Amino acid sequence: MSYQRSNSYHDRESGNNYIISQPDSTLVTVVIFLVVIGIMAIFSAGSPRAIANGDNPLIFTVKQLAWLFAGVGMASFFSKYDYKNLKVWAMPACVFVLILLLLVQFSPLGLMVNEAKRWLAFGPLQFQPSELAKPAVVLAFASLFSSNINIFDERKIPFYVLFAAMLFLILKQPNLSMVILLCMTSIVLYFVAGGRIKTIIMAFTCAVPIFMFSILGYQKQRIIVWLDPQKDPHNAGYNIIQSLVAFAGGGFFGVGFGNSKQKLSWLPEGHTDFIFAVIAEEFGFLGCFFIICLFAMFAYRGFIAAKRCPDMFGKLLAVGITFSICFQALMNISVASSFLPATGIPLPFISYGGSSLFVSLCMFGVLLNISKKRVQRIKPYAPY
Repeated sequence: MSYQRSNSYHDRESGNNYIISQPDSTLVTVVIFLVVIGIMAIFSAGSPRAIANGDNPLIFTVKQLAWLFAGVGMASFFSKYDYKNLKVWAMPACVFVLILLLLVQFSPLGLMVNEAKRWLAFGPLQFQPSELAKPAVVLAFASLFSSNINIFDERKIPFYVLFAAMLFLILKQPNLSMVILLCMTSIVLYFVAGGRIKTIIMAFTCAVPIFMFSILGYQKQRIIVWLDPQKDPHNAGYNIIQSLVAFAGGGFFGVGFGNSKQKLSWLPEGHTDFIFAVIAEEFGFLGCFFIICLFAMFAYRGFIAAKRCPDMFGKLLAVGITFSICFQALMNISVASSFLPATGIPLPFISYGGSSLFVSLCMFGVLLNISKKRVQRIKPYAPY
């Protein structure tokens, strides 16, 4: 891939000369494909649901497009805003997310949907604050570990307290999948920054009791049904069974765009958590493989941007954003294909949900900004 040089600058902190290249066009292309596929899938899977609710068939598509325009605007802003300036916003971002999570749990603004209290409702506007925890956690740990890798540094304690409080409130919603995503992201950032394997093993060991407590709670039934959906085919196992039926019905080439039968009345969350199953039925194995390849390319180009970034903060920020988005995609696809127990986590850029799309595009904008940075290399020359 070729990049055009636009301007250069001298970084006072490192003393190096840099050039700012054009953003990674492959990343842009990948996200455009994912977003377009998402709009098409939401139109196809959301229309029957909207009609059943007595709404306009385009209601979900129009709402998603509104969030898309807002997200594109913020992605454009962050792609031009120097990512180094984000470092000072690490603590305020975590505090802001914590306040929103507290409002979800302890204020009338908190909205419960499908036995989960995850949304804030401001009139017609609904937002999921736990989605904002993803960039906040990435920003916080990238800032912490870029300075020094010592996790026992006293200056890091306020961040740890905020992080633990966010995890507790998100787990209380309940939203175990988001807790797993945030914990895995923080561990990956620590490892990439040069952390010790022994410390990571200790962290996993400490997390086991919390994980087991969650399994013995509301997740227990989900795991039992995941192992054998036929034990409760009309309730807890219903979504898994219908999702697998959609995969089987799609075959290799699919039944064609708009021709899914499962979306009509059998797959309740076909436009959100199980949208990948609808795509599998309509576009078959080839469509699923294409989407997986898009996320694989996103991961590849994201890690390339991290590798080429000249400073540790930018490297960790790029790794955190890339891992967070791609690991979330892996979890969603695994749930839809019954490789993992059912969790309420959307497919980035594709599933219906303004919170997820907006936050994913903002993170993508920051990643684009990081992908523009290059070290300027000047050839030595012999004096006359």
